[in-house]
Amino acid sequence: MKDPVLRELTDALGRAAVMAGEEADSRYANDWAGLEPVTPKAVVRPHTAEEVALALAICHRHLQPVVPQGGRTGLAGAARPSPGAVVLSLERLDRVVDTDPDGATMVVEAGVVLERAQAAAREAGLFLPLDLGARGSCQVGGVLATNAGGNRVIRFGMARENCLGLEAVLADGTHVGRLNRLVKNNAGPDLERLFIGSEGILGVITRAVLRLQPEPVTTMAAFCGLKDFAAVITLLRRARARLGGLLSAFEAMWPEYYELMMSRVARLRRPLAGRHGMYVLLEAQGHDPETDPGRFQRLLEEMVEEGLLEDAALARSEADVRDFWAVRDAVAEFPILFGHDRHVNFDLGFVPERTQPFVEALRRELPRRFPGIVAVFFGHLGDGNIHVVTGLPEGVAKREVEALVYETAGAFGGTISAEHGIGTIKKPWLHLVRGRADLAVLRRLKRTLDPNGILNPGKVVDA
Repeated sequence: MKDPVLRELTDALGRAAVMAGEEADSRYANDWAGLEPVTPKAVVRPHTAEEVALALAICHRHLQPVVPQGGRTGLAGAARPSPGAVVLSLERLDRVVDTDPDGATMVVEAGVVLERAQAAAREAGLFLPLDLGARGSCQVGGVLATNAGGNRVIRFGMARENCLGLEAVLADGTHVGRLNRLVKNNAGPDLERLFIGSEGILGVITRAVLRLQPEPVTTMAAFCGLKDFAAVITLLRRARARLGGLLSAFEAMWPEYYELMMSRVARLRRPLAGRHGMYVLLEAQGHDPETDPGRFQRLLEEMVEEGLLEDAALARSEADVRDFWAVRDAVAEFPILFGHDRHVNFDLGFVPERTQPFVEALRRELPRRFPGIVAVFFGHLGDGNIHVVTGLPEGVAKREVEALVYETAGAFGGTISAEHGIGTIKKPWLHLVRGRADLAVLRRLKRTLDPNGILNPGKVVDA
């Protein structure tokens, strides 16, 4: 290779680990955000954390920009290459290093696919509660780097709460962090937390200690039809009170979403016969087959008797549970339903009392500003996370729709990113939810840990 950076990377890591950009598979040119692909200068695929450090040290010395990549399933553009950048793919760091049943922990390398980590936990008789729709593609390092949320945040928290320790490599090749396995470890400030949610701008995660849980013995699920949003909030409050730690998911779907999926996605089975003002997928998981199902059913019966629950389909088998989740997981159909470049995804978060007023505001303002626009609403309501997906009418720029939605979210005290990060797509709107002092500290951290500004340049904040 004629380029001195690529030549040095090849000499250090071997020809199999370094590919010129034009030789690399097109998958490295983008993530799921739907932006225009960018062919990187090269793709580097280290096999160990030591090789990650070696590659970064070389790039640091040459002032060569580097874009870390995991499974590329993000929706904010954080894993999309910058022009002229080297892609650092973690896909070959794919070992489940250790599973400790007694300590209920698992050590994995950053490139382990989440679904594989879940399977390894099951093999040890334990449960990894981190779960996303992209479980078959996303990698643990990326899940942590974006502090992903997913389906069971209401019970187990975000990725941050499921990680006890990690190791990372700084821009200059320095190893930092610790593979802490202790729930209680107060030996000074927790430096490792800096890298969770940092989207690769401060360092590259190479290994992590994941916290495991006892494997559930019972799973109860119901697909519920309710009159309105107020009834949904009552159901959420009652579910928390009656089910406590059993409550594992509370997924809300507004009618726009439910009817679109039922009418356009042929493989889905309609859980309820009638039409309702709101829909909820309620799930609980426990460890007592004698009492858990009864507690779950009594909650539903109580809500029906009080007229708060109009209808509900109770899962009688694992197949029923999968069918219920298929309705919620049909979000993968949006590129087909709207067109790959004709829809906009929003990942927002609100406190409960501001959620419905926000939805009503968008129901008014989107058609007024953009006649003919289609918008649907759904999300992990139990943790305040609401997703909005809109079509993109002809002649309307994506930026116009983003401005309306993000500014409205800010006006209602919400966050512009509940679980998908900032990347490049949401960077122009970060000031709506983070103050000047916060952004100044983020920039100071970036300059301190990455003085040459080579790590994921242009993402989240400018140095």
